[in-house]
Amino acid sequence: MIPLRLSLQNFLSYQQALLDFRGLHTACICGANGSGKSSLLEAISWALWGQSRATSEDDVIHTGMSEARVDFIFQMHQQVYRVIRTRQRGQATVLDLQVATAQVAPSHNQTPIPTLDMGESTSIISAKELSSHQCPVEDLTQQLTFRSLTLRGLRATQQLILDRLRLDYDTFVNSAYLRQGRADEFMLKRPSERKQILATLLKLDQYDELAERARDLTRQRRAAIEVLEQQYESVGNALQREADIADERLSWENKLVMLQRQQEADDQQWQALQARQQQRQQWQQQLAWQQQQQAVVEQECDRLRQELEVVQQHYQQLDALLQQESVILVAYQQLQALQAEDDELTAKFHAHQQAWEQRQALLEEQAALTGELQAQLRRLEAQREVQLQQQQELRQILEKAPTIADALAKLHQARDRLQQLDDLQAMVTPLWQRRQQLHTHLALVQARLSARLDELRLAADHYHQQYAHQAQLQQAALDVAERLDYLEQRRRYQEQLREKGIERRSFMDQLQAHQRDYEAQLGALDQKVQFLQQPDAVCPLCDRPLDQHHWNLVLQKHKAAQQEIQNQLWVVREQLVTSEREIQVLRREYKELERELQPYAAMWERRGQLQQELQRSIDSFQQWQRLQAEQAELTHALEQNEFAQDIREELAALEQQLATITAQKGSYDEKDHALVRGEVERWRWAEIKQAELKQTQLRLNQLIAQQPELEATIAHLEKELATVKASPLQQQLDALNRYLEELGYDRQHHITVQTALRQAQPWQLRYQELQQAQQQAPHLQQQIADLESRLHQRTTDLAAIRDHIAHLRQSLADNADDEEHLARLAQQRQQRRAEMDTAIAHLGRLQQQQHHLDNLRQQYSTLHTQLQTLRHQQR
Repeated sequence: MIPLRLSLQNFLSYQQALLDFRGLHTACICGANGSGKSSLLEAISWALWGQSRATSEDDVIHTGMSEARVDFIFQMHQQVYRVIRTRQRGQATVLDLQVATAQVAPSHNQTPIPTLDMGESTSIISAKELSSHQCPVEDLTQQLTFRSLTLRGLRATQQLILDRLRLDYDTFVNSAYLRQGRADEFMLKRPSERKQILATLLKLDQYDELAERARDLTRQRRAAIEVLEQQYESVGNALQREADIADERLSWENKLVMLQRQQEADDQQWQALQARQQQRQQWQQQLAWQQQQQAVVEQECDRLRQELEVVQQHYQQLDALLQQESVILVAYQQLQALQAEDDELTAKFHAHQQAWEQRQALLEEQAALTGELQAQLRRLEAQREVQLQQQQELRQILEKAPTIADALAKLHQARDRLQQLDDLQAMVTPLWQRRQQLHTHLALVQARLSARLDELRLAADHYHQQYAHQAQLQQAALDVAERLDYLEQRRRYQEQLREKGIERRSFMDQLQAHQRDYEAQLGALDQKVQFLQQPDAVCPLCDRPLDQHHWNLVLQKHKAAQQEIQNQLWVVREQLVTSEREIQVLRREYKELERELQPYAAMWERRGQLQQELQRSIDSFQQWQRLQAEQAELTHALEQNEFAQDIREELAALEQQLATITAQKGSYDEKDHALVRGEVERWRWAEIKQAELKQTQLRLNQLIAQQPELEATIAHLEKELATVKASPLQQQLDALNRYLEELGYDRQHHITVQTALRQAQPWQLRYQELQQAQQQAPHLQQQIADLESRLHQRTTDLAAIRDHIAHLRQSLADNADDEEHLARLAQQRQQRRAEMDTAIAHLGRLQQQQHHLDNLRQQYSTLHTQLQTLRHQQR
């Protein structure tokens, strides 16, 4: 541990101190006895372990202060740590452990050395010299960023500090820190305590950790041996079935040869019947196709007849329309004349509408201008009337000036008297108020002391009751600690079981993936074999026909591949069964451990509760002693009235000061003061009226000055209003009126023309239909001729199809149907093929079992070797 920075606040004899140890190897602190040399070293031990030379926890707080705080930063194992311990008087201690987020380089010039407190005038420590010299101590906290490691509870955080330091307080004060007057403390300890200190310094506890790790490895090997022994026994039992499997395989091979010979005879008969049946099926297919063609041709003939009839009707309608050509042309010419006249009237309408809108806009603009001038004129006239009325009212107010002057003189007299009384009140009132405050404060102090005395009695009884249960709590804490040690061992073993289960599960997932691949390959091979069993089967690779020899070669190749995959699939399934059995064993043991470890979290919580209760019990005893002393002091102070002496002295001084003021200035009467204050309020209106007179005179002068300008503005507006009717707007209105008269648009005549045009609109459609009829008539004549020719051709084809159908029916009647015979033979072949598949499956399974037994024989030897190795490792 290398110290870097120490900050003290209200700790022992220090109110504020900052030390920066960086860059130093050895430092010497010199000073007289009691100057605080040892307090610096005590601050380090109190920050790290919470212990010091103080007899009680509150004694570390500087006299007269309520809180002590020590902030210590040190480096250890290339890592910077920060410990902050705070203590408030009468409350619990707060501990915070932090670590720097970035590592720092090791300090080559700093080496942890023993610290000796000589007590007289010198202390040698690994730190900077303590003097008035100011160091940049804040730079370290600004350069580093700390992350909190504080745990829940003071004891948990303290234990974390001990785990990081690997050094307890007793070892520290007997090795690195030799306290003042206690250099022989190590030699005065009992042999067991000295042994424990030396063991901590030499890190002998590592041997205990190695022993625990050895026990964990032994348990792991024992569990692995149990699993391997089960596997070893299972493999030995499986190897005993090898002779039975060989006999069963020979029996199935003989049966398979016999079934293959019977299958070859059935195949020859099947091929002959299949050829005859294929020829009959071809005739049936041709008959069905000819019947379909007959139906198609008959439908096409019916469609041609219907289409010919529709085209002939359409041609008749067009011919009737062509006969009305002259009437349609005359009506169409009249329609065009009406459209031309309507276009001319529409243009006049738009011009008339535009001029009319411009005329309306000019009228509105003229009316707006006239209205604005009239409004301004009315507003100015009203303003003139208001100003005249205001001038009359202001002159009436100025006539009251003499009365206001008399009242103002009386107001000044009353204010002089009020000022005298205010001065006397300013001298007396603070003294009266302070006297009342002191009496109240004295009563409050006495009541507070009485209440504090009652609280001390209740608190002392409470702490005494808490301390009475300390022995039971210590025994319960020991029992919980022993149980937790056992559960922690079982938890570590459970974690090992879980890891092994995960490994087995991963292996099973791989086996299942292999199993799915093999099953997919078997399915593909089964489809190929079924395809080869069909008549006229071709090669699956080149799609060429196969003779009997090549067909047998391809079939044997596929069946050999099936057999090989079946063997591999059987091995995978056996491994899956074995792995599943191992997982079941691990799962049962894991569940048993899970049930055994259910109270683990509750035990940890119970342990923390007991530790807190023990600490509270110890704290309660110390608090009870402190409260007893404070209770005796308060009782004596209340009985002898020896409290708040400063308040009693200040009361006597206030009474003497009030008597002196009364003799010099006279007595102060609150009623006379109130009467004079009312007199001032009664005449204050004169001061307000005087100010109003000044404002009134100014306002009257302003109104008289504004009168000529207002009259001139009104005369100007009247002149502008008279000249509006001769403006350019009126000239534009006259020009628009003349243009509308010259345009001569007649709205009624326009409506009449539009009505006639709507009535003549149907002749537009009739004219278009006439043009379409003139274009379509020649095409319809050609279409009628084509339809008649196609109908004659399809009738001839229908007669030829009917003759071919009659010939096919005669051929089918002359050849018998072998379908039932083929069905019986197919069922017989399928049954025999099923028997062959069963035989092949049994042979494949037996071959897989033999192959698996060969593997098991090797595995049996491997398991034997592994068992010997694990037993040796366990020993």
